[in-house]
Amino acid sequence: MAIDLTVPQLGESIVEAVVSKWNKQVGDAVKADEPLVVLETDKVTVDVPSPAGGSLMQIAHQEGDRVKVGDVLGSIAPGGQQASASSAPSAPAKSPAPAASPQATAPAAQIARPAPSPTGATSSDGGQSPASAISSDGGRATDGGRSTPLTPVARRVVEQNALDPSKIRGSGPSGRILKDDALHALDARTVPGAPAPTRIEPKAPRATGEREERVKMSPLRRRVAERLLAAQSNAAILTTFNEVDMSEVMALRKAYQEKFQARYGVKLGLMSFFVRAALEALRAFPELNAEIDGDEVVFKHYYDIGVAVSGSRGLVVPVIRDADRLSMSEIEQQVADLAAKARSDRLTLQDLQGGTFTITNGGVFGSMLSTPILNPPQSAILGMHNVVERPVVRDGQVVIRPIMYLAVSYDHRLIDGREAVQFLVRIKECVESPERLLLEV
Repeated sequence: MAIDLTVPQLGESIVEAVVSKWNKQVGDAVKADEPLVVLETDKVTVDVPSPAGGSLMQIAHQEGDRVKVGDVLGSIAPGGQQASASSAPSAPAKSPAPAASPQATAPAAQIARPAPSPTGATSSDGGQSPASAISSDGGRATDGGRSTPLTPVARRVVEQNALDPSKIRGSGPSGRILKDDALHALDARTVPGAPAPTRIEPKAPRATGEREERVKMSPLRRRVAERLLAAQSNAAILTTFNEVDMSEVMALRKAYQEKFQARYGVKLGLMSFFVRAALEALRAFPELNAEIDGDEVVFKHYYDIGVAVSGSRGLVVPVIRDADRLSMSEIEQQVADLAAKARSDRLTLQDLQGGTFTITNGGVFGSMLSTPILNPPQSAILGMHNVVERPVVRDGQVVIRPIMYLAVSYDHRLIDGREAVQFLVRIKECVESPERLLLEV
């Protein structure tokens, strides 16, 4: 008797998810507790394990479908039972007609790409070209039984140019091959000894559908959009800037990097210096560690610092709990662990909830200056940027120093400009004289 695979409880206040990826196909053998399907919510991704060993008998919801807690995702045939033909989703035909020449089949309205060489149209044994494995349903290509999703426009490019979809890296959701992916694969293809391809100019305007492509926003992106819009609408956000000379910090890192990494197993980065500096500034100006709740101000006597990191699905803000109780090595270790979990989609709701103050580092992407947006219900956020050697004046002399621009955005309903400016100056003082971080002066 088949065993249902259902959507589990996803966490507090989360009631729906999107099927992100199936790790198995219908008929594949599965083991008990083996991750079968990945669900994506607006906060985290969740692996749903198999409830029993056997084989995947049915897939009830395909990738991209929305599901709710308790919905049946599919079913497992326990033991040696096999998936029935009726339970399998409709599959593309495996013997479509051979691909025709692009010049013979392409409508005049389409932008034509370089014509493939004769050797690219068929295999050496006279078999079909890779493009002939495109299914007639307009959405997937098959390669040795493996299904590769394509957009309609990408499918047309693959068919016309005899490309192998299994060798194209898709950049769309769930690895879907987009038009640009197919064009890049076409541009990268070279056939030794082949004559130069002839470009066919379009004879009619390009169809609107070929100019645009619509994809649904991921749950995470929709949630980020909602929170950022709420922050802009519900807070009086103002940003103040300053610059910090990174000479002393860079010298410390250079002098102790090898010993630090050998002892603690993690590099001495910039984040630990700025977390410690922010802690000193937050103690001096507690309004920046507070939040507004109705007509009350909630002052936090603990310091849970959110650190924005780039994950596989976008920017996320995991939290370092009680950062004031951690050494610099412990801060660096937690930052490295959280960043690794974000890249591999292993962050939990506990990692993301809470936070009293946030630090974001756009400098890792090359940002010179930006105005960070608050992470509600927090009242302030610190923005770091890239370190660039700039000419500055020291003791009447123009010298070159590694300079970073800093920005702090704050809710002006709670924090006055004086406190915000002095907060940023305190951070500047701590970073430019890092011994202050140890002496707490």
